[in-house]
Amino acid sequence: MSSDLYDVIIIGGGPAGLTAGIYCSRSKLKTLLIEKMGCGGQSAITDWIENYPGFPEGINGFELSNKFEQQAKNFGLKIITDEVTEIKSEENDSKEKTVKTSAAEYKSLSLIIASGAAYKKLEVPGEKEFLGKGVSYCATCDGPFFKDKDVVVAGGGNSSVQEAIYLTRFAKNVTLVHRRDRLRAAKILQDRASNNPKLKLLLNTIITKIEGSEKVNKIIVKDVVSGHENEVQTDGVFIFVGLVPNTGFISVINKDEKGYIITDSDMKTSHPGIFACGDVIKKILRQVVTACGEGATAAYAAQEYVEELKGTAYKY
Repeated sequence: MSSDLYDVIIIGGGPAGLTAGIYCSRSKLKTLLIEKMGCGGQSAITDWIENYPGFPEGINGFELSNKFEQQAKNFGLKIITDEVTEIKSEENDSKEKTVKTSAAEYKSLSLIIASGAAYKKLEVPGEKEFLGKGVSYCATCDGPFFKDKDVVVAGGGNSSVQEAIYLTRFAKNVTLVHRRDRLRAAKILQDRASNNPKLKLLLNTIITKIEGSEKVNKIIVKDVVSGHENEVQTDGVFIFVGLVPNTGFISVINKDEKGYIITDSDMKTSHPGIFACGDVIKKILRQVVTACGEGATAAYAAQEYVEELKGTAYKY
């Protein structure tokens, strides 16, 4: 086999991909991780993670991500920055997989897809036009720009409520807009939101338009029960209404109707030698801790697959 052939290529450097990298490298597999931006994924831009085991006081998401990355590098994981544009699998004797990026092409015996998910858009007028001018998808990144200002947060899940609470550190007032009659977030987050004097809930409501001149200065909201519309003055709109999996470059494996990769309990996809883990797969819970477990499982499954191909598998 070619010396340029990797045992495993991991696509994505979030918690799932980095954990897979730790396990693969520790098992002495020749492993390459390709990340299009910086390692850490969405966890790296999360202000505070308080439900990851081993950190009873909680930990900053960027700091936790750095620990993952450093641990993976300590075991010899090679990490490059590039964007994957296509994956191909040749059904020949070598069963090589090809990963094409914007700058090069790499070959491997197995793949672990951990490309994560991106924030879903509201798809309303003004959202695209005011991106970076009052519209944001990252409270940790942009919150300090809204000191003593009024901001709106769209969404009702864990991320939106947590980010809304975080924004009260800077903003004068935070209005959380949710289309249902109650929040989906964990009860502890709901309690913190309701007890925060700077945070107001606007339920049964959707944003229909974002308006302004050079920057955002108001939104149009609609009551989903009555149909009545009115204006809400605001300096910023933070959007956390769900995720869209980063699977546009994938055509060789099965995905569900939303684009999430379908795996079994061993993180195996519909194609032999291709595994997936983290926010990119179909599952019920998207947390750092579940991503790590899936990354470890995918790495072990990939190791077994590669050893079978090489004829080095341990025979019980």
